[in-house]
Amino acid sequence: MPRGKILVVESGRPGLHTRLVKAQGFEVHQVDSLADAEQAFALHRPDVVLLDRDLEGGEALESIRRLREMDSEVPILLLLDPDSIHRAVEAVRAGAEQFLSKPVDPAALEVVLDRLLERLRQRKRTLAEESRKIRFAVNPFFGTSPAVARLEEQVKKVVMLDRPVLIQGETGVGKSALARWIHNHGPRNSSAFVEMNCAGLSKELLESDLFGHEKGAFTGAISAKPGLMEIAHRGTIFLDEIGDMDLSVQPKILKAIEERQYRHLGGTEDRTVDARLIGATHKDLPQLVAEGRFRGDLYYRVGGLPINVPPLRERREDIVPLATYFLERFASEWQCGTLAISPPTERLLASHHWRGNIRELKNALERAIIYRQGPTLHPTDFQLGASVQGPVAEGDASLTLAEVESRHIQLVLDACGGRVDEAARKLDISRSSLYQRVQRLGARKSQS
Repeated sequence: MPRGKILVVESGRPGLHTRLVKAQGFEVHQVDSLADAEQAFALHRPDVVLLDRDLEGGEALESIRRLREMDSEVPILLLLDPDSIHRAVEAVRAGAEQFLSKPVDPAALEVVLDRLLERLRQRKRTLAEESRKIRFAVNPFFGTSPAVARLEEQVKKVVMLDRPVLIQGETGVGKSALARWIHNHGPRNSSAFVEMNCAGLSKELLESDLFGHEKGAFTGAISAKPGLMEIAHRGTIFLDEIGDMDLSVQPKILKAIEERQYRHLGGTEDRTVDARLIGATHKDLPQLVAEGRFRGDLYYRVGGLPINVPPLRERREDIVPLATYFLERFASEWQCGTLAISPPTERLLASHHWRGNIRELKNALERAIIYRQGPTLHPTDFQLGASVQGPVAEGDASLTLAEVESRHIQLVLDACGGRVDEAARKLDISRSSLYQRVQRLGARKSQS
């Protein structure tokens, strides 16, 4: 298989660089004029354009601009005579990705082509992932219930204020999705959105991840490391489960918010940060403050703009539409054809209590897809506990909670072909958390 498709624009049939690139294992299409280059570009859709042209007169620069207009992702590598190097800046401004001076060293040319191809592939992967995220992003205001309408009205009043926001709500209601929506529609949406879950992290790990550390700050710190605060500079930092944050770290968060300064773990110099803080918790922060488990000054700073996300049971008219949306999403991701919900299933889902809210609904649908007998999901495909109207599904009451968890993790791992990253995403937990559960519960990471 060719290493990549290269369009070479040079004189001679075949030209020197055409022969060279072919010998290195690339697929090559050669043209000997700038006019033919645009036609060949549209016809062959190359991965890289190798342009051996004199820049005098401006024709080559104009051709570079037109090629970039046709597809801005395809890199253009320009070969220049030594006496034309002074015009390289103009070429880069016109859209050339890189240039080499002639005569070209074959090894250098191969390295540059490989790097350009890898950057192109990485950009395509990034664009594909962003496209997938946009397509499958959960709209935090999905539904027609009054509760969701109130939530949307509340959020739109604070989204542009560029102040700290505290998102409150039960586990699984979609606090992370709402935080990302606020960032994407707020004044800092052109910069990074950085997310960190504060639950279960030791003081040292939490502080190191947030603020970074200097070399030798602790055992194993063999080099300096930037923290999430640096990455979030001019963007948004989202601290999920902020109510679980270690008390000793909270003053440093407060300083970063109020004074816009922090220090690396083990460091002595103040660093500047300008980031919007969004916190989220399922806990009662005022109660934690009263108990001395959360700093009052941090709560008053973070909690000035509180947003309460309603539980799923308070928006029952949204349950079936949400389930239908998730089914369409799973059908596309798993490539398992069109999926539907039977009327009895709609009644089952609408009546269930959903203590785990949207997260529980998603997981229940994933399990049902695995157990289903056809394209339509029936109540027997689900393994739900008691609903608000009584028992809705048969289950094995002899199983312990650990056994139920182990079986479900194994089902998801098997459905993902043993791929831990994919399974962790479907279970809505981190990769490290899944590994810990696999080791503790005895599930298998891959199929035999």
